[in-house]
Amino acid sequence: MKVLGILALVSLVLSAAGFFKYVYFISLGYGFSVAGIAASLLIIYRNSLTPWTIVLSIALICYGVRLGGFLVLREIKNASYKKHLNNETKTGVNFFVKCAIWVTCVALYVCQVSPLAFRLGNATPDNVLLIVGTIIAICGILLELFADIQKAAAKKKDAHKFVSTGLYRIVRCPNYFGEVLLWTGVFVSGITSYNVWWQWVLSALGYAGIIYVMFSGARRLELRQDKNYGEDPEYQKYVKTTPILIPLLPIYSVKKLKWLVA
Repeated sequence: MKVLGILALVSLVLSAAGFFKYVYFISLGYGFSVAGIAASLLIIYRNSLTPWTIVLSIALICYGVRLGGFLVLREIKNASYKKHLNNETKTGVNFFVKCAIWVTCVALYVCQVSPLAFRLGNATPDNVLLIVGTIIAICGILLELFADIQKAAAKKKDAHKFVSTGLYRIVRCPNYFGEVLLWTGVFVSGITSYNVWWQWVLSALGYAGIIYVMFSGARRLELRQDKNYGEDPEYQKYVKTTPILIPLLPIYSVKKLKWLVA
């Protein structure tokens, strides 16, 4: 529990930018918190690391730094995204609400990475599930990276058209699907390492929480795209034939699921 407290403190510091603009709690604070937590685990358990826990930790650091840096650059260079972000934050949020968001986000981030923390803390040897989970996580990171690159390239060609090429032919939110794969891999990597019931609970809460957030994000994106492209017949055909988040899973819309608001 002491290590979890240290990880929470690291995340609190790295996500504190949300007090400047509250969406930073769940954007910049998210990426940099994941990277900071993974880096902290490398330092805390430097004498008991295994080859595959090193690989997973480094993968999470690269993921978090890449995501945080990508969001910073997007806000600086992309005028339309900056306008959208400013519109989302026009409504004032008082200090106590910000504190609640801050603490809730930090709890989620720590729980997400907790399978790796428990594996290291319990000195569980490398095994098949760790290897498989790490490979799944890395595939998710790469999928998210390629999805962002493809979207940027498509928007550069035509900023006013929805993206339906490359990975977006398979699923409408491939970057979110990459996120799902990443945290599925992290969760799988820790399955054989939990010593007590509450470790299972925290790990499961972290995994369930990020899956909920991804579906919530897909819903927000769907509503925004419906507003921008809803009258386009090509877009209507696209959304009726392309799953929104999970490839091959015939879920084409989540906009009516109001319980996904987050």
